Amino acid sequence: MSNIVVFGSQWGDEGKGKIVDMLAEEANAIVRFQGGNNAGHTLVVDGEQCILHLIPSGVLHPGKKCLIGNGVVLDPFVFCEELDKLDAKGLDVSPARMMISKKTHIIMPYHRLVDGARESTKSDAKKIGTTGRGIGPCYEDKMNRCGIRAGDFADPELLLEKIEKALEEKNILFKHLYGTEPLKAKDVFEEVRPVAERLIPYLGDVSSAIQEAQADGSVLFEGAQGTHLDIDHGTYPFVTSSNTVTANAASGSGCSPRDLHRIIAIVKAYTTRVGGGPFATELEDADGEYMQTQGHEFGATTGRKRRCGWLDLVVLKESVRLNGPTELAITKLDVLSGLKEIKLCTAYEYKGEQIAYPPQEQNGMAYVTPVYETMPGWDEDITGARSWDELPQNAVNYLKRIEEITGVKVGIVSVGPDRAQTF
Repeated sequence: MSNIVVFGSQWGDEGKGKIVDMLAEEANAIVRFQGGNNAGHTLVVDGEQCILHLIPSGVLHPGKKCLIGNGVVLDPFVFCEELDKLDAKGLDVSPARMMISKKTHIIMPYHRLVDGARESTKSDAKKIGTTGRGIGPCYEDKMNRCGIRAGDFADPELLLEKIEKALEEKNILFKHLYGTEPLKAKDVFEEVRPVAERLIPYLGDVSSAIQEAQADGSVLFEGAQGTHLDIDHGTYPFVTSSNTVTANAASGSGCSPRDLHRIIAIVKAYTTRVGGGPFATELEDADGEYMQTQGHEFGATTGRKRRCGWLDLVVLKESVRLNGPTELAITKLDVLSGLKEIKLCTAYEYKGEQIAYPPQEQNGMAYVTPVYETMPGWDEDITGARSWDELPQNAVNYLKRIEEITGVKVGIVSVGPDRAQTF
């Protein structure tokens, strides 16, 4: 069987969790390979909503291995909270089916403090829109080779030593730059010790677990955020702190790129964005408000209202060339029902020229003008559709136009929040 990678093709919030939940049925293991609890995947099964931030979305399927790769930054407090909530629902969250790579970096209390302090000192115009959960500072320590890794939890002496080392520099920042009290290494150690001890049974070799899982079945790799929040390829500096593109599924989990076969781009039928940063097709009119209301567009992690706009195919084509999807999964198509006309952004005007891909200069996206193609909408309620043939012709035409412009087929369509509303 083929291994599958699911990635977000826009700025996140495309509905990856739902598609991962659906595809988990055919996988032996589900792997989260990047990001932290700044991502939220919302699942609706039989009308009951479940929001996950760290644990792979496949956890709702009994018997499936749920793995957290080395590319993730993990807040141990949030992880334990998720374990407790899922356990209360009667789900098996034991170490027998859950594993955290020993190489996974840990978000420490001081990372959250640094994150919040930095953002609070910026003017509104310069705010990145960080969730304040310590993700960026944790990745900084990883690259600076002074990070705490999950495997360190099993060695208390090493853990305390590394905390002391990390605080040497951070306490200078707290005291002299942010005007807050320095932290004591022993206090931080005692704060994390209970969750550290709880996580030890979950530590393991995720690379080996992936190898074993794909020996007699398939592995599903679950990305977080979206391509245009990628630290290298996104709308820098309004990006996340990790690589969100498909290629990171291999390095962020510990397998070969040859193990990535079926690559599914999750595409919301319109475009949304949370936080700061350029957004060429953003609507601040009745149509944008309609999408926001009909789509219940609030961040699963932050609760922030999402900015809404027409589907940006320039952004989507960039995602196609960066990730090489074998198919598209179109989500929230039902939200567009009731609109008289629907627009597709097919190109940009930039510096007097028409361009087919986003400009590569920093903040270049802030100076583009979208070029639109208008299509007729549909009034029919499509939430009960369970096949392509049950969709209104105008909805079918909309999907076919997306295929034509991107050069990638539509393989999955979602017409509502529930697991069953997908074909």
